[in-house]
Amino acid sequence: MTRFSAASLVIPPKFGTDTPALPDVRQLVSVVVAAAGVVFIALEVALLSAHGDQSTMVAVIAVLIASAVSSVTGFAFSALCGAMLFHLLDNPIYTVEVIVVCNIATKLMNVATLWRSIHWPSLPAFLAGGLLGVPVGVYLILHLQTSTYQVGIGCVLVACGAYLFLHRPTISLRLGLMSDVCVGLFGGLTAALAGGVFVTIWCAMKGWDKTRQRGVYQPFILAMQPVTLVVILLMRQTSFEPTPSDWLTLAFLPPALFGAWFGLHVFQRLSERQFEYAANALLIVSGIGLML
Repeated sequence: MTRFSAASLVIPPKFGTDTPALPDVRQLVSVVVAAAGVVFIALEVALLSAHGDQSTMVAVIAVLIASAVSSVTGFAFSALCGAMLFHLLDNPIYTVEVIVVCNIATKLMNVATLWRSIHWPSLPAFLAGGLLGVPVGVYLILHLQTSTYQVGIGCVLVACGAYLFLHRPTISLRLGLMSDVCVGLFGGLTAALAGGVFVTIWCAMKGWDKTRQRGVYQPFILAMQPVTLVVILLMRQTSFEPTPSDWLTLAFLPPALFGAWFGLHVFQRLSERQFEYAANALLIVSGIGLML
């Protein structure tokens, strides 16, 4: 009887093993989404241009750029977008509404994607302060010259960004709960124009990694935007002129969402040091943009 050992068995290669591997499904989906987004936004811009609405057409492109850049770090959409839209749209209150609506849409996408990284224990203190600060911030927008408010916030952002470039945090700040509440208060105060960027700065000063930082300031920004929009609508009823048709605001949502999708893909490929440099640079750029 012939004996067979395991070593003597030779398994023939499977048919087709030499053929190249199929592309990753996620890469294919990304390519399809990117192509569809570019086509859709190009058609939207062409439609607005055909109707002679040049200012809205340029504003749509500005929203796309602001969303893509800000979504890399997860903040500064309001500051970047405001720096451009306040020069493109005539009504400052309508401009703020467009910024807030687009900010809500982009942060919903980002928070849904990074849901598991949200740091829930840190949020209540920031949210408590933010809810107190939003009405004050909206009041200032309605009763101060928009340019004055912008320049003030812009100066602070540039100073903070420069400080973080020169003083890289290495030890987490050991301050009490009230410090987070106060930072949340300033975040709510500037939620309309800067998207609660003070909470972003505070998270960076604590020396947290990029995922934990976004797990705190993105849910905060998302929570502050609907509150800001409601407060604006309530305060505007008695003292301000009507704004353009609400349906026109919807034209800004597709570029905002597409830009957020693109920026999030870039974020996932950044190292901790690259994220830090990008965030600090974005603080300075957005601050300069608000001051112009």
